[in-house]
Amino acid sequence: MKQERSADLQMHFVVLLWGFTAILGKLISLSGPVLVWHRLWITVFTLMCIPGVWKHIRAFKRRQVLHLAIIGILTALHWVCFYGSIKMADSASVALSALATGSFFAAILEPLITRTRFDWINIFLGLMVFTGVRFIYADSAIDPAAFSVGILAAFLAALFSTLNKKYATGFDARAATAVELGFGFLFLSLLLPVFESPESLPEVLYPKPADWLWLIILSVVCTALTFVLALHCLKYISAFKSNLYVNMEPVYGIIMAALIFNEAEDLGLPFFIGAAVIISAVFIKPLLKTLVQQIF
Repeated sequence: MKQERSADLQMHFVVLLWGFTAILGKLISLSGPVLVWHRLWITVFTLMCIPGVWKHIRAFKRRQVLHLAIIGILTALHWVCFYGSIKMADSASVALSALATGSFFAAILEPLITRTRFDWINIFLGLMVFTGVRFIYADSAIDPAAFSVGILAAFLAALFSTLNKKYATGFDARAATAVELGFGFLFLSLLLPVFESPESLPEVLYPKPADWLWLIILSVVCTALTFVLALHCLKYISAFKSNLYVNMEPVYGIIMAALIFNEAEDLGLPFFIGAAVIISAVFIKPLLKTLVQQIF
Protein backbone atom coordinates (compact mmCIF):
# COMPACT_ATOMS: atom_id res chain seq x y z
CA MET A 1 0.00 0.00 0.00
CA LYS A 2 2.86 2.40 0.86
CA GLN A 3 4.58 1.67 -2.45
CA GLU A 4 1.33 2.25 -4.32
CA ARG A 5 0.83 5.62 -2.62
CA SER A 6 4.39 6.60 -3.48
CA ALA A 7 3.79 5.53 -7.08
CA ASP A 8 0.60 7.62 -7.15
CA LEU A 9 2.50 10.75 -6.05
CA GLN A 10 5.30 10.10 -8.52
CA MET A 11 2.80 9.67 -11.37
CA HIS A 12 1.19 13.02 -10.53
CA PHE A 13 4.64 14.65 -10.70
CA VAL A 14 5.32 12.88 -14.01
CA VAL A 15 2.00 14.04 -15.45
CA LEU A 16 2.68 17.62 -14.37
CA LEU A 17 5.93 17.54 -16.35
CA TRP A 18 4.16 15.90 -19.29
CA GLY A 19 1.65 18.74 -19.26
CA PHE A 20 4.58 21.10 -19.74
CA THR A 21 5.73 19.21 -22.87
CA ALA A 22 2.86 20.72 -24.83
CA ILE A 23 4.04 24.18 -23.85
CA LEU A 24 7.56 23.31 -24.98
CA GLY A 25 6.16 21.88 -28.21
CA LYS A 26 4.60 25.22 -29.04
CA LEU A 27 7.71 27.17 -28.04
CA ILE A 28 10.02 25.07 -30.26
CA SER A 29 9.95 26.31 -33.85
CA LEU A 30 10.66 22.90 -35.45
CA SER A 31 8.00 20.84 -37.20
CA GLY A 32 6.38 18.03 -35.20
CA PRO A 33 8.36 15.08 -36.67
CA VAL A 34 11.71 16.92 -36.51
CA LEU A 35 11.00 18.01 -32.93
CA VAL A 36 10.30 14.39 -31.96
CA TRP A 37 13.42 13.20 -33.81
CA HIS A 38 15.60 15.52 -31.68
CA ARG A 39 13.68 14.62 -28.52
CA LEU A 40 14.40 10.94 -29.10
CA TRP A 41 18.14 11.11 -29.73
CA ILE A 42 18.81 13.55 -26.89
CA THR A 43 16.83 11.37 -24.47
CA VAL A 44 18.60 8.17 -25.54
CA PHE A 45 21.99 9.86 -25.31
CA THR A 46 21.15 11.07 -21.79
CA LEU A 47 20.08 7.62 -20.64
CA MET A 48 23.13 5.92 -22.15
CA CYS A 49 25.39 8.22 -20.12
CA ILE A 50 24.00 6.76 -16.88
CA PRO A 51 26.40 4.15 -15.41
CA GLY A 52 25.13 0.58 -15.62
CA VAL A 53 22.51 1.15 -18.31
CA TRP A 54 24.49 -0.55 -21.10
CA LYS A 55 25.06 -3.57 -18.84
CA HIS A 56 21.29 -4.02 -18.42
CA ILE A 57 20.70 -3.53 -22.16
CA ARG A 58 23.15 -6.32 -23.06
CA ALA A 59 21.21 -8.68 -20.77
CA PHE A 60 18.02 -8.33 -22.84
CA LYS A 61 16.98 -11.32 -24.96
CA ARG A 62 16.05 -10.87 -28.62
CA ARG A 63 12.34 -11.36 -27.98
CA GLN A 64 12.43 -8.78 -25.19
CA VAL A 65 14.21 -6.31 -27.45
CA LEU A 66 11.53 -6.89 -30.10
CA HIS A 67 8.77 -6.05 -27.61
CA LEU A 68 10.60 -2.90 -26.48
CA ALA A 69 11.22 -1.89 -30.11
CA ILE A 70 7.49 -2.09 -30.91
CA ILE A 71 6.67 0.01 -27.85
CA GLY A 72 9.32 2.57 -28.85
CA ILE A 73 7.94 2.87 -32.38
CA LEU A 74 4.42 3.42 -31.01
CA THR A 75 5.79 6.05 -28.65
CA ALA A 76 7.50 7.89 -31.50
CA LEU A 77 4.28 7.84 -33.56
CA HIS A 78 2.32 9.06 -30.54
CA TRP A 79 4.63 12.05 -30.18
CA VAL A 80 4.49 12.83 -33.90
CA CYS A 81 0.66 12.91 -33.71
CA PHE A 82 0.65 14.88 -30.46
CA TYR A 83 2.99 17.61 -31.67
CA GLY A 84 1.39 17.49 -35.10
CA SER A 85 -1.92 18.35 -33.44
CA ILE A 86 -0.28 21.27 -31.61
CA LYS A 87 1.30 22.63 -34.80
CA MET A 88 -1.91 22.17 -36.84
CA ALA A 89 -4.07 24.03 -34.36
CA ASP A 90 -1.33 26.41 -33.18
CA SER A 91 -2.68 25.59 -29.74
CA ALA A 92 -1.47 23.38 -26.90
CA SER A 93 -4.99 23.17 -25.49
CA VAL A 94 -6.48 21.27 -28.45
CA ALA A 95 -3.94 18.44 -28.36
CA LEU A 96 -4.09 18.24 -24.57
CA SER A 97 -7.88 18.00 -24.45
CA ALA A 98 -7.89 15.21 -27.06
CA LEU A 99 -5.23 13.32 -25.11
CA ALA A 100 -7.65 12.79 -22.23
CA THR A 101 -9.49 10.12 -24.21
CA GLY A 102 -6.55 7.83 -23.43
CA SER A 103 -8.33 6.39 -20.37
CA PHE A 104 -11.26 5.27 -22.53
CA PHE A 105 -8.91 3.46 -24.90
CA ALA A 106 -6.93 2.02 -21.97
CA ALA A 107 -10.11 0.63 -20.39
CA ILE A 108 -10.65 -1.41 -23.58
CA LEU A 109 -7.05 -2.21 -24.51
CA GLU A 110 -5.67 -3.28 -21.12
CA PRO A 111 -8.02 -6.28 -20.58
CA LEU A 112 -7.54 -7.38 -24.20
CA ILE A 113 -3.75 -7.19 -24.13
CA THR A 114 -3.11 -8.38 -20.55
CA ARG A 115 -5.93 -10.98 -20.74
CA THR A 116 -7.62 -9.78 -17.59
CA ARG A 117 -11.30 -9.20 -16.87
CA PHE A 118 -12.96 -5.99 -18.02
CA ASP A 119 -13.49 -3.58 -15.16
CA TRP A 120 -16.82 -1.89 -15.77
CA ILE A 121 -15.91 0.93 -13.39
CA ASN A 122 -12.87 1.66 -15.59
CA ILE A 123 -15.04 1.62 -18.70
CA PHE A 124 -17.59 3.91 -17.06
CA LEU A 125 -14.85 6.37 -16.03
CA GLY A 126 -13.31 6.15 -19.49
CA LEU A 127 -16.67 7.04 -21.05
CA MET A 128 -17.02 9.83 -18.50
CA VAL A 129 -13.69 11.28 -19.60
CA PHE A 130 -14.71 10.86 -23.25
CA THR A 131 -17.88 12.83 -22.46
CA GLY A 132 -15.79 15.58 -20.91
CA VAL A 133 -13.62 15.75 -24.00
CA ARG A 134 -16.78 15.89 -26.14
CA PHE A 135 -17.79 19.05 -24.28
CA ILE A 136 -14.37 20.49 -25.03
CA TYR A 137 -14.78 19.51 -28.69
CA ALA A 138 -18.08 21.46 -28.76
CA ASP A 139 -16.10 24.63 -28.21
CA SER A 140 -16.07 26.54 -31.49
CA ALA A 141 -12.38 27.34 -31.05
CA ILE A 142 -11.40 23.67 -31.51
CA ASP A 143 -9.98 22.68 -34.92
CA PRO A 144 -11.61 19.32 -35.87
CA ALA A 145 -8.62 18.05 -37.89
CA ALA A 146 -6.13 18.89 -35.15
CA PHE A 147 -8.43 17.35 -32.56
CA SER A 148 -8.71 14.13 -34.60
CA VAL A 149 -4.92 13.82 -34.80
CA GLY A 150 -4.87 14.39 -31.03
CA ILE A 151 -7.36 11.52 -30.58
CA LEU A 152 -5.01 9.25 -32.54
CA ALA A 153 -2.18 10.36 -30.25
CA ALA A 154 -4.33 9.38 -27.25
CA PHE A 155 -5.01 5.91 -28.69
CA LEU A 156 -1.30 5.35 -29.31
CA ALA A 157 -0.48 6.55 -25.77
CA ALA A 158 -2.94 4.07 -24.27
CA LEU A 159 -1.56 1.30 -26.46
CA PHE A 160 2.13 1.79 -25.63
CA SER A 161 1.33 2.31 -21.91
CA THR A 162 -0.55 -0.98 -21.81
CA LEU A 163 2.24 -2.81 -23.66
CA ASN A 164 4.74 -1.28 -21.24
CA LYS A 165 2.70 -2.70 -18.37
CA LYS A 166 2.76 -6.16 -19.93
CA TYR A 167 6.31 -6.37 -21.28
CA ALA A 168 8.57 -3.77 -19.66
CA THR A 169 7.84 -3.49 -15.93
CA GLY A 170 10.21 -6.32 -15.00
CA PHE A 171 13.24 -4.60 -16.53
CA ASP A 172 15.56 -1.83 -15.40
CA ALA A 173 13.49 1.26 -16.22
CA ARG A 174 16.44 3.26 -17.58
CA ALA A 175 17.63 0.48 -19.89
CA ALA A 176 14.13 -0.37 -21.13
CA THR A 177 13.41 3.28 -21.89
CA ALA A 178 16.73 3.68 -23.73
CA VAL A 179 15.99 0.65 -25.93
CA GLU A 180 12.42 1.72 -26.62
CA LEU A 181 13.27 5.27 -27.59
CA GLY A 182 16.40 4.16 -29.45
CA PHE A 183 14.28 2.07 -31.79
CA GLY A 184 11.76 4.91 -31.96
CA PHE A 185 14.58 7.18 -33.12
CA LEU A 186 15.74 4.69 -35.80
CA PHE A 187 12.17 4.23 -37.04
CA LEU A 188 11.48 7.96 -37.23
CA SER A 189 14.82 8.51 -39.00
CA LEU A 190 13.56 6.27 -41.79
CA LEU A 191 10.24 8.14 -41.92
CA LEU A 192 11.58 11.69 -41.89
CA PRO A 193 11.80 11.91 -45.72
CA VAL A 194 8.05 11.13 -45.74
CA PHE A 195 7.27 14.09 -43.47
CA GLU A 196 9.85 16.48 -44.89
CA SER A 197 11.14 16.79 -48.46
CA PRO A 198 14.61 15.22 -48.78
CA GLU A 199 15.97 18.42 -50.30
CA SER A 200 14.98 20.51 -47.26
CA LEU A 201 16.05 18.00 -44.60
CA PRO A 202 19.54 19.48 -43.98
CA GLU A 203 17.95 22.85 -43.31
CA VAL A 204 14.89 21.81 -41.24
CA LEU A 205 16.85 19.36 -39.05
CA TYR A 206 19.01 22.07 -37.52
CA PRO A 207 17.29 23.84 -34.58
CA LYS A 208 17.53 27.56 -34.02
CA PRO A 209 19.73 28.62 -31.08
CA ALA A 210 16.68 29.40 -28.94
CA ASP A 211 15.26 25.91 -29.56
CA TRP A 212 18.19 24.06 -28.01
CA LEU A 213 17.37 25.02 -24.41
CA TRP A 214 13.74 23.92 -24.79
CA LEU A 215 14.80 20.70 -26.52
CA ILE A 216 17.18 19.81 -23.67
CA ILE A 217 14.52 20.49 -21.03
CA LEU A 218 11.99 18.51 -23.06
CA SER A 219 14.33 15.54 -23.56
CA VAL A 220 16.22 15.31 -20.28
CA VAL A 221 13.68 16.48 -17.69
CA CYS A 222 10.32 15.83 -19.35
CA THR A 223 11.28 12.59 -21.13
CA ALA A 224 14.29 10.73 -19.70
CA LEU A 225 13.34 11.42 -16.08
CA THR A 226 9.58 11.02 -16.50
CA PHE A 227 9.70 7.84 -18.61
CA VAL A 228 11.92 6.11 -16.07
CA LEU A 229 9.65 7.20 -13.22
CA ALA A 230 6.48 6.22 -15.09
CA LEU A 231 7.83 2.76 -15.95
CA HIS A 232 8.80 2.28 -12.30
CA CYS A 233 5.30 3.33 -11.20
CA LEU A 234 3.67 0.78 -13.52
CA LYS A 235 5.10 -1.94 -11.28
CA TYR A 236 2.63 -0.85 -8.60
CA ILE A 237 -0.34 0.66 -10.44
CA SER A 238 -2.43 -0.51 -13.41
CA ALA A 239 -2.08 0.88 -16.93
CA PHE A 240 -5.65 2.19 -16.66
CA LYS A 241 -4.88 4.01 -13.41
CA SER A 242 -1.77 5.45 -15.02
CA ASN A 243 -3.83 6.67 -18.00
CA LEU A 244 -6.44 8.08 -15.64
CA TYR A 245 -3.74 10.19 -14.00
CA VAL A 246 -2.55 11.18 -17.47
CA ASN A 247 -6.01 12.70 -17.91
CA MET A 248 -4.79 15.44 -15.58
CA GLU A 249 -2.17 16.30 -18.21
CA PRO A 250 -4.67 18.33 -20.28
CA VAL A 251 -5.78 20.20 -17.19
CA TYR A 252 -2.23 21.01 -16.04
CA GLY A 253 -1.13 21.82 -19.57
CA ILE A 254 -4.11 23.97 -20.44
CA ILE A 255 -3.72 25.97 -17.23
CA MET A 256 -0.07 26.57 -18.13
CA ALA A 257 -1.06 27.46 -21.71
CA ALA A 258 -3.58 29.95 -20.36
CA LEU A 259 -0.94 31.58 -18.17
CA ILE A 260 1.88 31.57 -20.75
CA PHE A 261 0.07 31.99 -24.09
CA ASN A 262 -3.26 33.49 -22.95
CA GLU A 263 -5.08 30.64 -24.71
CA ALA A 264 -7.90 30.84 -22.12
CA GLU A 265 -9.21 33.89 -23.97
CA ASP A 266 -10.30 31.58 -26.81
CA LEU A 267 -11.97 29.00 -24.54
CA GLY A 268 -15.66 29.04 -23.76
CA LEU A 269 -18.01 27.44 -21.24
CA PRO A 270 -17.98 23.97 -22.94
CA PHE A 271 -14.26 23.68 -22.31
CA PHE A 272 -14.56 24.41 -18.62
CA ILE A 273 -17.45 21.94 -18.26
CA GLY A 274 -15.35 19.29 -20.00
CA ALA A 275 -12.32 19.99 -17.81
CA ALA A 276 -14.49 19.66 -14.69
CA VAL A 277 -15.77 16.25 -15.90
CA ILE A 278 -12.20 15.05 -16.55
CA ILE A 279 -11.01 16.13 -13.10
CA SER A 280 -14.02 14.44 -11.48
CA ALA A 281 -13.24 11.16 -13.24
CA VAL A 282 -9.70 11.15 -11.86
CA PHE A 283 -10.83 11.43 -8.24
CA ILE A 284 -14.14 9.56 -8.31
CA LYS A 285 -12.78 6.03 -8.85
CA PRO A 286 -12.05 5.23 -5.16
CA LEU A 287 -15.56 6.38 -4.22
CA LEU A 288 -17.13 4.22 -6.93
CA LYS A 289 -15.15 1.14 -5.86
CA THR A 290 -16.22 1.63 -2.24
CA LEU A 291 -19.84 2.08 -3.30
CA VAL A 292 -19.80 -1.08 -5.43
CA GLN A 293 -18.24 -3.12 -2.60
CA GLN A 294 -20.94 -1.93 -0.20
CA ILE A 295 -23.74 -2.80 -2.61
CA PHE A 296 -22.40 -6.20 -3.71
